Amino acid sequence: MAVSSSASASASASTSTSRGCCANSTNSTSYHTQKPHLSKPISIRNPKWKVNWNCSSILSCAIPNSNSKARPMPKPPQYNFSSFRVQASSQAGAGAGAGAGAGAGAAGSAPFSEKLSDFGDKCWRFLRPHTIRGTALGSLALVARALLENQQLIRWHLVFKAFCGVIALICGNGYIVGINQIYDIGIDKVNKPYLPIAAGDLSVQLAWLLVLFFAGAGLSIVAWNFGSFITSLYCLGLFLGTIYSVPPFRLKRYPVAAFLIIATVRGFLLNFGVYYATRAALGLPFQWSSPVAFITCFVTLFALVIAITKDLPDVEGDRKFQISTLATKLGVRNIALLGSGLLLANYLVAIFVAFYLPQEFRQSIMVPAHALLASGLIFQAWILEQANYTKEAILQFYLFIWNLFYAEYLVLPLI
Repeated sequence: MAVSSSASASASASTSTSRGCCANSTNSTSYHTQKPHLSKPISIRNPKWKVNWNCSSILSCAIPNSNSKARPMPKPPQYNFSSFRVQASSQAGAGAGAGAGAGAGAAGSAPFSEKLSDFGDKCWRFLRPHTIRGTALGSLALVARALLENQQLIRWHLVFKAFCGVIALICGNGYIVGINQIYDIGIDKVNKPYLPIAAGDLSVQLAWLLVLFFAGAGLSIVAWNFGSFITSLYCLGLFLGTIYSVPPFRLKRYPVAAFLIIATVRGFLLNFGVYYATRAALGLPFQWSSPVAFITCFVTLFALVIAITKDLPDVEGDRKFQISTLATKLGVRNIALLGSGLLLANYLVAIFVAFYLPQEFRQSIMVPAHALLASGLIFQAWILEQANYTKEAILQFYLFIWNLFYAEYLVLPLI
């Protein structure tokens, strides 16, 4: 049993007792143990113990018996606490290392299905789902409209061909939005940090592989199924999407050029191209129908509004990277009001057309549907005004405009 060498000098100088104890012992000695977990002093009150204050250990005890000599007390074990601590630490480190290794092994041995699901989630975010929905709904609505106009020509093999066309359009959409993300990483880290490249979930190299795959797959599907004219329109769409984002062109820096590209690709090319391809698949020459001509004009103006309002949530990043947009020049409120006004005019024209050409449109659907959508737009613009144009409210307003876009295509087959 070890004792502290910091005991008082007066204890070491105490006089020998008449009971035969060592001259260096004391009848009542208080000291602190070397064990760090004991903080209170321990008192030695046994006069039989002999204490060596220099080496801080109990050496022997003396029994005050006239018939016996002093017997040495068995020396208590001496503990090397520093060695114990090192050993414990090494054991703990070994345990932690084993645990970490096991965890790393478990992570490395994640099921293939889990890895595939994670990769699919990254690709889905990379495709910008709200744009995919617009492309898919638009193409399906136009195909449905063409088939309803020529029901006697419907064949089951056309379903597979239409499906291939939708896949090709989604691939083209993926190429355009993907290449825009590759060249907008810095801006997206401010404006859209949830996108996979900006968030660090998807490497630039893998993003390039994806966009090249989308372009190649889409172009191959169109060339194989829809002839040279539609293939040329598809290539034009890819080209416009490229010069929109890629230096040295990067036409997104110029508001008017950016608006025209978006309106052309999402408005005219999509609607005209899908309707043309569908009629060609039915063996019919191209001919405008009133509903398709209406939706093409309506959606072209709608795409222009999307092009104007898409920059509303991105004002902070655009100003930081000196991207000139109408929102940075004229202010968020003015652009929101401008977009709302253009859409309201669009809806009023739709209602007017329904009354002006009753033989071409179903008034019972065309009028109340567009009146309802216009009312929803007014209400959402009022909410934005009440929220004082916060970033969250602006984003909700922009997404609501996309919902109106989807709704228009849902109405198309019915009008």
